[in-house]
Amino acid sequence: MIADQIRFLGRLVARPSQVGAVAPSSPGLARAIAAQIDPSGNSPILELGPGTGVVTAALIARGIAPKRIVSIEYDPDFAKLVAQRFPAVRVVRGDAYDLKGTLGEDAFAPFGAIVSSLPLLNEAPERRNKLIETAFELIAPGAPFVQFSYGVQSPIQPSPTVSVTRAALVLFNLPPARVWVYRRK
Repeated sequence: MIADQIRFLGRLVARPSQVGAVAPSSPGLARAIAAQIDPSGNSPILELGPGTGVVTAALIARGIAPKRIVSIEYDPDFAKLVAQRFPAVRVVRGDAYDLKGTLGEDAFAPFGAIVSSLPLLNEAPERRNKLIETAFELIAPGAPFVQFSYGVQSPIQPSPTVSVTRAALVLFNLPPARVWVYRRK
């Protein structure tokens, strides 16, 4: 959508460290991310940084019930947009790098998966590592933490207890992106 591209560019200009791309994720990238999530089951799915909701829509198209999705969005305008587009999704306005503080007492753990569209390469490695460590405290054993990145290497160097695989390379995204799946061994 042209309107979403304009919204996205506006956020990029206003808050460049919080927006990691020049355009929203492509539908192809969103599908590649959603493909890593098993739609069966009843566990909630945590989405970090939904932006305009492209990945949210792909998760729903994959068969994940909207009421199972909990989305954390830092930008108040994007949070409002996602809540309007997907009224059954629980949208939490807050900081994904403070997962426990943002989710509060009602953390919904364990999550069946976490998908992240956060611009991790804009953050220090220590902050990225803390994010994934906290994420693994909130997800079920064996559940995936799915992250996309524009970098050639994994944006998080996993500890010896975590495996990472490149699940997809999406060339038709601006810029081309890779989908990484992390799991606790």
